Amino acid sequence: MTGLNSPTTSPTAPTAAGPTTRTAAPRLRRRDGPPHPRATLAVTSAATTVALMTYTAPIITLRGTAAALHTPLSAQAWLLNGTPLGLAALLLIAGSLADDYGRRRVFLAGTLTLGLTTVLGALATTTWQFTLARIAQGAASAALLASSLGLLVHAFPTPRGRLHATGVWGAFVSGGIAVGPLVTGALPNWRAAYAVLGLAALVTAALGTRTLSESRAPRGGRPDILGALTFGLALVALVAALTLGRDGWLRAPVGLLLAAAVALLGVFALLERRTGTPMIDLSLLRRPRFLASSAGGLFTGLAVIGLFSFLPAVLQQTLRMSPMTTAWLLLLWSGTSFAVALQAKRLAGRVTPRRQLVLGFVLHAIGVLTMLGAIGAGSWLRLLPGLLLGGVGTGLLNAALPLLSVESVPPERAAMGSGAQQTLRYIGSCAGVALTIALATSTGSLARGADVAMVVSAGLALAGAVGVGVARERERKLG
Repeated sequence: MTGLNSPTTSPTAPTAAGPTTRTAAPRLRRRDGPPHPRATLAVTSAATTVALMTYTAPIITLRGTAAALHTPLSAQAWLLNGTPLGLAALLLIAGSLADDYGRRRVFLAGTLTLGLTTVLGALATTTWQFTLARIAQGAASAALLASSLGLLVHAFPTPRGRLHATGVWGAFVSGGIAVGPLVTGALPNWRAAYAVLGLAALVTAALGTRTLSESRAPRGGRPDILGALTFGLALVALVAALTLGRDGWLRAPVGLLLAAAVALLGVFALLERRTGTPMIDLSLLRRPRFLASSAGGLFTGLAVIGLFSFLPAVLQQTLRMSPMTTAWLLLLWSGTSFAVALQAKRLAGRVTPRRQLVLGFVLHAIGVLTMLGAIGAGSWLRLLPGLLLGGVGTGLLNAALPLLSVESVPPERAAMGSGAQQTLRYIGSCAGVALTIALATSTGSLARGADVAMVVSAGLALAGAVGVGVARERERKLG
């Protein structure tokens, strides 16, 4: 029998089998061997940062992008909503595919595709080309985001390690939001920004091929392709209705699109009950933790992402701020969010993730209300306290949501749990962006419209706090 120490496989043995064995073994260790926790955390956090930087790129460059692509105001919601639409449509199926067929495989495919589609976005010459590239970026981001938490749960199997890993990962969600506007604002134009971000994604994918180990939890059966198509079409119909609604909510096309979205969601629910390998196990809706995670994701998108996705464009148009100045001002919110999310793990054992969500929503609501009237008065200084408070609230949300999403499902379904929570987060984002633009442009004055949007954002945040609190109360009763 030939062993590892025999002449056949020794480095000094000049046999044909020797070199093959020496090169194949490390590959197997990297792909199928035990995970490398720190390397896994570093690569997944880096990819998440790049994905969120790509996500936030239009926030600062919206005016320049719209001018270059000749995009009218009524269609600018598509420039912002392309990526969240792709994210929401694919996160569930990406999470299921990652659990079934390999989290490393799905992560690397998503990161590589993100790099390629971001470069394609830089080459777009029309609104529709750019929007399609953004949707593809969202789909790629869905693959890497949904599989990231599955990789982390595999690499950090203990509760203490999982708390640390999800806390750091959540902080880098905020970090991407913080750094993205600064990078895009510092580059010569929006095309250069997308080229740089695409290159960063490709480099991250290359690093992942050498550091990540494969993990999976196969259920057997076929992928739920029909469910994915139905769910994706429902989201397209919903976002289209919300986007067209700003020109009149009672118009026939808006009503038909909303009806189609509801009907398709009903069909999706029926499909999920009948398939052996559903995108989402609907029985999870009986779990209070899963409901709290879902409500937290949905209202984070509606209240927080929706407002802050369009607020920089409002500041540039009303206060005549440059993209770079706007990015620095927004850093007070996003940078605070990053710092708070990074330190939130210290609250473990004293404040539960659901209480963090409630507190985060309340702080966002208070912060937004303190900003009322600042834009109309032409004073960016009056925005600072609200941005700071909102940043603390967002940091608590970003730290609590990933931990709660993996705690709300069995460990072997971690990627699916992450995908479900983030799906609702970006559904809320799509609706929140469309709603914010509709409100901000509905009064004839962007300053007054922004105040209306802020009041609605605060109300939605408080509704989110109530929704998470109700789920917690239900768990107590069940206990």
